Amino acid sequence: MEHIISISDKIQNSCPDYQAGIIEAHVHNTKYSNLLWKEITQETEQIKKLYTLSEINKRLTIQATRQAYKTFGKDPNRYRPSAEALCRRIVKETELYQISTLVDLINLVSIKSGFSIGGFDADKIDGNLTLGIGHKEEIFNAIGRGLLNIDGLPVYRDKKGPIGTPTSDEIRTQLSIDTQNILIIINAYSCANLLPETIQYTIRLLTDYADATNITYKIIPWPSSIYTSKVK
Repeated sequence: MEHIISISDKIQNSCPDYQAGIIEAHVHNTKYSNLLWKEITQETEQIKKLYTLSEINKRLTIQATRQAYKTFGKDPNRYRPSAEALCRRIVKETELYQISTLVDLINLVSIKSGFSIGGFDADKIDGNLTLGIGHKEEIFNAIGRGLLNIDGLPVYRDKKGPIGTPTSDEIRTQLSIDTQNILIIINAYSCANLLPETIQYTIRLLTDYADATNITYKIIPWPSSIYTSKVK
C-alpha cells in the first residue's frame, strides 16, 4: 500500500527548501551481503579522503539538517543528524555497525549523500504520515539509543505517534530480517537537486541487494518539483 505523506505548515514555513524523496518497494532482507559491504568499504575510504572530523558538519546536506535543528531550538551537537554521526564514525576510524542488508544499504546512501534517511517497515506503519515537530511529552524509543527527547526535532508521525527523526527512527516501525515492504524517506533540507540521483542510487542498491520489486518513488511536497513513477 502506498502511503500518503504530508508536511506540516510549521515545517514548510520554517524550512521552505525542504523536500523529501520517498521510495516504497517489496523487498527481501538478509543478514549480510558481502558485495554490498565492498561498496560500503569503498565509500568509507572516499569519506576519509575527502573530510576531516571538523569538516563533516560543513557538508551542505548535513549543514542544512543541522540548521533546521537550530531553527526549532535543538542542539545539533547533542542530537546529531544520522548522516553526520555515520560520517564522524568513519573519519574517527570507528567501525560501522553491521545490522542487516536493508539497514546497511540505507546507511550507505546516507554516507554517500549526506542526507539523513528514514527506513521503515511499511507494514508496521498505521495510516498516513505527517512531518511536524516533536513535543517533549512524546515517548520515542529510538533504535539503539533508548528513550530520545524529540522535543524540537523534525518528526514523522503516523496515527499511533512518532516513528522517525533525522537523528534516529523508532523501534515500533523498525526494519527487521522479516521486513517485506519498505518505506524510505530521504530528507533534504537543502540540495534537493541531488534527490533524483540519490533516489536512483537507492533503487539500484535495493534491486541489487534486496531483490526489490514493485518499486515506486516520488518527491514531495506537492506541487513543487514533483514527479512520481513506478519502476517495473
